[in-house]
Amino acid sequence: MNPRCPVTQHPPLPDAWTLTASAFNWTPEVIRAERSAPDIAVGIVADDVAPVIEVELGQLWRSFPTPTDEEADEFASALVTAGGAVSIVGVSLDDWATPTRRRDDDERLAFLLPQLRTSHRIGAAGVRLPIGQAGRPLLERLRPHLHELDLTLYEEIQGQQTPQNPVTAAAIESLAAIDDPRVRLLVDVSMLMPALPDSYLDALATGGVSSDLLARLRTAWLESDTMDAVVGMLRSGGVPRRVQTMYMNLLVRFGRSRAEDLRGVVPLTGAFHLKFWDLDDTADRVSQPLRDLGALLASTGFRGTLTSEWGGHEWLDDEDASDITRRHLSLARAALADGAAAST
Repeated sequence: MNPRCPVTQHPPLPDAWTLTASAFNWTPEVIRAERSAPDIAVGIVADDVAPVIEVELGQLWRSFPTPTDEEADEFASALVTAGGAVSIVGVSLDDWATPTRRRDDDERLAFLLPQLRTSHRIGAAGVRLPIGQAGRPLLERLRPHLHELDLTLYEEIQGQQTPQNPVTAAAIESLAAIDDPRVRLLVDVSMLMPALPDSYLDALATGGVSSDLLARLRTAWLESDTMDAVVGMLRSGGVPRRVQTMYMNLLVRFGRSRAEDLRGVVPLTGAFHLKFWDLDDTADRVSQPLRDLGALLASTGFRGTLTSEWGGHEWLDDEDASDITRRHLSLARAALADGAAAST
């Protein structure tokens, strides 16, 4: 170590906060299938990346949505042997029985229950669905099962699904009206993006997106007319086909809020996804939102998990998931702790 470069000391995280890593970060490795998805997930713990992990049930087993007890028990045993645990399981709700017929609530419940039982069997503390997808009638029917299985169901908001968005606000109000600690919010910090990642904009440029729009996205992401330009480009048919899916991140997954905008929902929130795309912290674009979040959570008495979730593997295919997750966890721990300490 260079004695001229002293190590910065950061305060510890509050005891009620648990920093975790999502197995979703290893999606490219899961796709390559050189190891099984359960082995990859256990490896996150065995390789000392993080002792507590989030997993996606649909990634773990091809038998999804009804994994066998044997599959679940084998995974749980391997994870415990490695010294790890599962925090939250990403479950899924397929609303369509056929391309033309939606499942009714009896069928939707039947689709979810095996996933809840498997999540309990692998020792998870909770399960996760997108905000509003279940709907209040199904949530009410799920409540006794959540209590029986000792699980919390988290409804996730992300990107531009801010608490100020009317549709999101209505879903949050419905969740609050249930008034059950087994039904809570999970907030993805993709809401808190003061600037767009250069790596993402470079990928759009390589894909042929207009240089004029890219210049605006680089310098004026937070301005309201920038989103008008994004929508206008999409409607005009000017988005090259090869980057159309990636382009939709601008409308869905990338937000423009501040941490303070979340204050009203923190009492309903039991978990956060610390979404990151790359680790270019120019102008503190990655770390400052986390400092602000740390200050907010410390001032509101938050208790729960904060999970490193990497979304940039969509366009950064040469990064090592273990390395980038370790580096993000280090950055996140420091930024959150600094923010928490500054609020006291």
